[in-house]
Order: sequence, then C-alpha cells, then structure tokens
Amino acid sequence: MAFAKSPCHFSRMTDNMPNFTFGIEEEYHLVDLQTRDLAAAPPGFMDACKRRLGDRVSPEFLATQIEIGTSICHSFSDARAQIGQFRSAIGEIAREYGLAPIAAATHPFAETAGLPTTDKERYRVLAKDLAGIGRRMAICGMHVHVGIEDPECRIDVMNQIRYFMPHLLVLSTSSPFWKGVDTGLKSYRLAIVDEGPRTGLPGKIASWDEYQRTIAVLVDGGVIEDASKIWWDLRPSSRFPTLEMRITDVATRLDDTIAIAALYVCITRMLTRLRRANLSWRSYPVFLLEENRWRAQRYGVKGELFDFGKGTLVPFAGLIEEIGALVAEDAVALGCEAHIAHARGIAVTGTSADRQVETFERLSANGGGKEEALRAVVDQLIAETGDVSERV
Repeated sequence: MAFAKSPCHFSRMTDNMPNFTFGIEEEYHLVDLQTRDLAAAPPGFMDACKRRLGDRVSPEFLATQIEIGTSICHSFSDARAQIGQFRSAIGEIAREYGLAPIAAATHPFAETAGLPTTDKERYRVLAKDLAGIGRRMAICGMHVHVGIEDPECRIDVMNQIRYFMPHLLVLSTSSPFWKGVDTGLKSYRLAIVDEGPRTGLPGKIASWDEYQRTIAVLVDGGVIEDASKIWWDLRPSSRFPTLEMRITDVATRLDDTIAIAALYVCITRMLTRLRRANLSWRSYPVFLLEENRWRAQRYGVKGELFDFGKGTLVPFAGLIEEIGALVAEDAVALGCEAHIAHARGIAVTGTSADRQVETFERLSANGGGKEEALRAVVDQLIAETGDVSERV
C-alpha cells in the first residue's frame, strides 16, 4: 500500500469536507417455505410491503426478488435500525404468503430458466436488451451510497477507492452455489454480473467533465437512456450527489452489512483527508486491480490479495488489519469503531459463503443427500437473514 502526491488540491485546509452521509440498498430473494426454491411475489405481497414500508421497498428485475433502501443516514445505528425494520417487516409479510426472504447473492439450488420478470416497462426493456444473460440474473447485491457533494472530489475519490473494491467484496461474499453446484467461488454472482455490458471496475477518469462527456457518447447515440445503465462496480450515482459502491454481494448477516458500509464510508473519508493534504492513493492499472477482484471473488477471506506497493501476495487477514489501522481516525470521527472491528473479525470468522459451504459439506459428510444439504443451507440463510438482534 502506498501514497503519492495528488494532482488535485484543496485551496485551503479549511475547505469543507463532504458530509459523509450515506444510504444502503439491499436485494433479497424470495423462497417458498415448503420447497425452499425461489418463488415469485404473489398478488398482494408488494402492496402489503409498501403499506408497511412505503417507498423504502420496491420490486426488482425478477419477480422473485425484492429491494429495500434506507433514507439518508447520519449514523450507523440509524442504518442498522432501518434495515432491521425492513428485514423484519418483509419476513413477517412473506410468512403470511408461505414465503421467506434470504439475503444471499445467489440461491443455492434454483434453476433460473423461466423465472418471471417484474411487470414494469424498465424491466421489460432490460430483459429484451440482455437476452439470454438476463435469464441468468437471479442475483442479489448490496449498494452503498456515500455523500460527496463536490463532483470533482467524487471523481477523484472514485479513482483512488477502486483499489479497495476487492477488499470490500471479500467481506460480503455470499454466493458459492449456483444451480445446486459448489462453484468453488465465494462470489459466483460477480461472474454473472460480468456477462453484462458496462460492468467491472471503471477506468481512471480525469475529471467530472470527462465523465459526463464519456456517458454522453452512449446517451446521445441512443444506446442508453442515462447513466443509471452504467453498471460499474463503483459509479457516481445518476440520482444523488453520491459515490455508489456496487461490487458487493448482499451480506446475509445484518451486522456484516453495517460493517461493510462503515468500512466503505471510512475509506472515502480517509482518501478525502489525503486529498486535503495534497496526497492520494497510488494509482494502478485496471489490469492489476482486476487481478485482485478475481482473487477476492474466487478465494474470499481465506485467500490472498496483491499488495501492489510491496509487489507480493498477502493474506487477506493481514490486509484488513492494515486497512483498519489506516481508517482508525475516520472510524472515531464517524462513531463506528465497533463496526470496523467487526469487519476485521469477518476475516477470522468467515462470510456467508464460508458458512454455506461448511453446512453443505458437514451434512453431506454425515450421510445426508445433496438435496437435503442444499435445503439446509436455505434454512440457514432464512434464519440468518431474519436475525436482526444487535450484537455490535
């Protein structure tokens, strides 16, 4: 890990810092409580959810998915309370229809062919555009927005924070299975995402004007309607003055969700501090950053990522300790020291992907059939998704 002189300067150390407010979006699958398979939201289900949660809940691309989004958050306790309420309410309503939500990026055994698309014009157009790829998009992610009002600062931080996207992915992994097969990947979701257009890590962008000109090429050419069709791992939001992190799987445990969001916000604050001191995180080619992205996707917390400053592979547990030390000041300022400590602990205890594989292997080794073991994994996901008791 290394620093370099920044080409971007604050005119005075008293210049305003971003407000670092944030918001979190989570996507969930809906499963049938009898079969444990994916199930489309039945008539009345979304209406019932909206009566409880208003515009904070919405349908997703597939009718077997549902999405929640917090309001603008000023504290991580606020974010946790909101998402806990959302998960509990959706779980209660789902049970009335014989369903349950699971916060996992892929379903352990569902077949995706023939899953219905949500009946909205945006999703019908998207399904037509993505063709066969769209029929594999039974995946759920987590997005975190952090408020950075100055667009030039937003682009500058985006260029730097690309380095840390694989580290955040590692902490979130929840998609080891696909159609009943252990893929060997901790985030198979990302393999499916990468089949689509305008995905992956963004290249380095010189300025806000360059970003707008780049997007305008596709908009003016009639290829996309607006920047919301840019599905990079990290992007300036098309709706808000925020930098939106999109690389992560949805985390099954609520405490993990909040820890990952806290780490992301802390890293943005740390990089902004560097920028105010005319420093920046050293820039590396996307080719090298993508290598870490792959290693995060494949190996998760038990693997190694490149420390490009040292030029060597380093166990992830060591890297997350270094990052925790880098953002210690920011965690204090944002009041999230316990959440950063929890993020560091995930490297030891593992992610949802690790727990899913462990459950499957344990039951399979004890003589349980493959179908029984996969159903047990779904039951585990239901229980963990619905457990919103506070531990951090």
